[in-house]
Amino acid sequence: MINVRPAIRLDAPSMAKLLNKIIIDGGTTALTKTVTGEDLLERMSANDGRTAWHVAVNADEAVVGFQWIAPGGSYLPPQAAEIATFVEVGQTGLGIGSKLFDATKAAAKSLGYGWINANIRADNEGGLIYYQSRGFVDYGRIEDYKMENGQTVDKVLKRYDL
Repeated sequence: MINVRPAIRLDAPSMAKLLNKIIIDGGTTALTKTVTGEDLLERMSANDGRTAWHVAVNADEAVVGFQWIAPGGSYLPPQAAEIATFVEVGQTGLGIGSKLFDATKAAAKSLGYGWINANIRADNEGGLIYYQSRGFVDYGRIEDYKMENGQTVDKVLKRYDL
């Protein structure tokens, strides 16, 4: 059984561990440096009132996925939220992302967003399929995006209208 709830401070170390496994495995995220629980707490607390973080936990309250939305900075209009989704390696395709998105979508509406933006590596087939299955549509592409480690990838931009 998977439950989704707002993330709390105590979730940060587990979230970092989950994310670091994804970063180390490579190929699905543009993040290239591992993070600490404190790093994630900083992001979580940098809340301007328009950020939402959710975790998916199993029956033992272990974090098996998380998702956040936040303002997109200078490259997105204020009515758009940026989304990021991470599910424990080996646990994709089990409905975790679907449950996370239900909570995130509701939060985005309550925070006043009009749409959600997803930047997905073009070589991340699972991520592309996930966002497509949620109803996101392609609206652009970033070619030769240079990641922090120097690697370049294309990114697909997808949009979900709330």
